[in-house]
This record gives sequence, structure tokens and C-alpha cells, in this order.
Amino acid sequence: MRGPLANSIEQEEIHLLERISHGDRKAFEHLYRSYFPRLAQFLRRLVRDGQLSEEIINDTMFVVWGKANTYNRQSKVSTWIFSIAYRQGLKALSMVDTPVEMDMDVMASEEVVEPEHQLGETQLRRHIGVALDRLSFEHRTVMALTYFHGMSYDEIAETMGCSINTVKTRMFYARQKLKVFLAAYA
Repeated sequence: MRGPLANSIEQEEIHLLERISHGDRKAFEHLYRSYFPRLAQFLRRLVRDGQLSEEIINDTMFVVWGKANTYNRQSKVSTWIFSIAYRQGLKALSMVDTPVEMDMDVMASEEVVEPEHQLGETQLRRHIGVALDRLSFEHRTVMALTYFHGMSYDEIAETMGCSINTVKTRMFYARQKLKVFLAAYA
């Protein structure tokens, strides 16, 4: 359920896209600053490379600048932008010759951990990072959009350009793979 604040933000983003479609650089800068942190978090989890994720963000926002007039209001602005980021991420990964290393900063917790738990937390974080690293790009995407960005399966399906059943299937297999790997840790 969406509240008045969410609707207000959505309306503001629609207005920004309308202004961007007319070449308004200030509107673009505002949208860029608003989306950069969310896209950075999303893409770092998927491509596991900070520099590559920033390049993908720039590519994504370049597409937003050039295609703002194609936004048709059939989805939320965030779903439209994340869809572009997802496709740009797939494109970038297809051009990478070597596998990208896991960026452990992505897995770092923002919470302060008691010293006696720090070693266990670090090991668990590392195991989770390795487990996520073993998932396919599509499985990592479904996990990230669900757990870190709070998207519904409908929104994820639209973002990834697949059916809701495909999203559910990917989530099921992603969870199964994580369970198997993390059971070995426990």
C-alpha cells in the first residue's frame, strides 16, 4: 500500500522526467543525485565492482536523459530507471572478459558490532558474499530488488522483462542455493 508521501515523490519524479524530456539540466541533476545512491547499492551487489557499477550508473542516466520522453507512466519511475540499470548491467557484464571480484564493502554492515561477535559476523558476511557470488546474475538481481530495494514481484518482473512466475522461480532457486551453501557454514 502506498501512502501520500510515496505518491508525492512519484509525482515529483514524473514532473522531473517531463522537464528532462525538454532538456532541463537542473531537473536531470536532481534526479541523478536522487537515484545515484540507490542505483549504486543495487549495481554493486550485482556486478560486485565499484568502478564498473559507477560506469553503469552513468550509462543508465545517459539513457534516462535521452529517453525521458518515452516514459509512459505505466510503471513507477523507479521501476523504469531500475529496468534501464538492469539492462545496462547485463550489457556491461557481457563485455567483461574476466570474472569480477566480490566487493566486500558491499557486504559491510552499517551496524556497530560488539567486539566478541565481530569475527563471527565477518566470517558470516564473507560466507554470504561467497554464496551470493555463486548465484547467477538473474538470481542476485531478484534477491537485491526484493530484499534491498523492497520491490514487489510485479515490479521486479517489469524491471527484468520477464513474467511474475519467472521471478518467483528465480527467487525459489536463489533461496535454495543460498540455503544449501549456508547450511555448510552452520
